[in-house]
Amino acid sequence: MGSRGPAGARHPRRVIEPRFGESSPFSVGVEEELMILDPETLEPRPAVDELLRAAEDLEYEGLLKTELHASVVELNSGICETPGEAYERLAVLRRAAARAAERVGMRVAAAGSHAAADPESLEVVGKPRYEGFVEYAGVSARRQGVNGLHVHVGLSDEAECLQALEGLLPWLPLVLALSANSPYLAGRETGLMSNRAQVLAELPRSGAPPLFRSFAEWEQLVERFRLSGIPLGKDYTSFWWDVRPHPRFGTLEIRIADQPTSLALTGAFTALLQAVCRRAVQGARREHAPWERGVYQQNRWAASRFGVRAELIHPDESRAATVPELTRELLGHVGGAELLDVLDPSTCEAERQLEIGRAEGLAAVVGDVAERSLQFG
Repeated sequence: MGSRGPAGARHPRRVIEPRFGESSPFSVGVEEELMILDPETLEPRPAVDELLRAAEDLEYEGLLKTELHASVVELNSGICETPGEAYERLAVLRRAAARAAERVGMRVAAAGSHAAADPESLEVVGKPRYEGFVEYAGVSARRQGVNGLHVHVGLSDEAECLQALEGLLPWLPLVLALSANSPYLAGRETGLMSNRAQVLAELPRSGAPPLFRSFAEWEQLVERFRLSGIPLGKDYTSFWWDVRPHPRFGTLEIRIADQPTSLALTGAFTALLQAVCRRAVQGARREHAPWERGVYQQNRWAASRFGVRAELIHPDESRAATVPELTRELLGHVGGAELLDVLDPSTCEAERQLEIGRAEGLAAVVGDVAERSLQFG
């Protein structure tokens, strides 16, 4: 059975066979994006292909793979039952990436952006997917030399996926504020704590997704893009929203956070996002009005601009609230989930970068990031 779109054409409701419910409820999968650097100059180097070849005989669970830029390697944990398991896998993956980088005369580092490099000068991986993206999006694509943390949460069905999305969305600006870790762009202190968030906003289909009343409405949007024939419209993974359904994996994919330098913070954000999804699904269904996307946009901007110093409009009330206040409230809602003790709403990693940069310069910022990326138990 189909449904008619705006032009009267019949659209199939099943644009892709979903895999919801195939993994354990609230299982997680985590993706990190690490920079590949010259060990002497600490500048990005387009060495991902060499790094991946050097990692072929190393033992680890998960994946090392390419991303848009050849100076970035993606770490993919695979499906994990708990955030703790994901943390342990990522620790092994970070060590494996570092070992492979060392074999080819490089090193790796984790942060939302490189403090000194010009994103538009970074080399793009020579694959049709990435080359097509750059051809279509132009400078908006070339500016995507920023790195994010993506967390997938497994859900039982399509309705649960949308319920989790709507329950989670109002709290995502808080996660952005806590994770802000890209205060420099192209060697400049721009005044933003997360330049990455603003760079992502330059892409088509960015920010918050539309409000969908049913999963069929999401499918209709995806199918309309596919039938239109526009470049990058054939697949829903070209919807670069801050959070999106990922039916091929049976997950909700949460993309808001800057890439943490600290692996402990990666673990904390994974645990927090899983806990908020669980609360959204198991608690009362949250009813949203379309105008609330305007509140989200304001909060997203404030979190990007000020990080943990932001004042955000409360997700449920018509008043402003501080990041520490909202963090305490959210942690009270979700309880003492594993790995959350390291969350400190009085500061974020962007503030550490700025402190070092103002005192010692940008090379010291990148050096500190590279050292801390591999400092974990």
